[in-house]
Amino acid sequence: MSDVKEKIIEIIAEQAVLDPSDVSMDQSLEALGIDSLGLVESIFAIEETFDISVPFNANEPEQSEFDISSVSAIVKAVEALIADQKS
Repeated sequence: MSDVKEKIIEIIAEQAVLDPSDVSMDQSLEALGIDSLGLVESIFAIEETFDISVPFNANEPEQSEFDISSVSAIVKAVEALIADQKS
């Protein structure tokens, strides 16, 4: 498992008050019981953990370039942001 994937699962599991082993890649944050406040806290934790800026507007999440449709989508989006930052 990649470090990015592992860390994101840990962050999401913490917000959902679940064990990381209970978080699967195809689950949505909503299915995990994460509300809008939990989402914002997750985004902040991701930004801090990976030292990146996530292009996400909590007031207009549907307008965001950052895909939060599933755990897998979040991992891919964060990996892309990290790659962009390094280039």
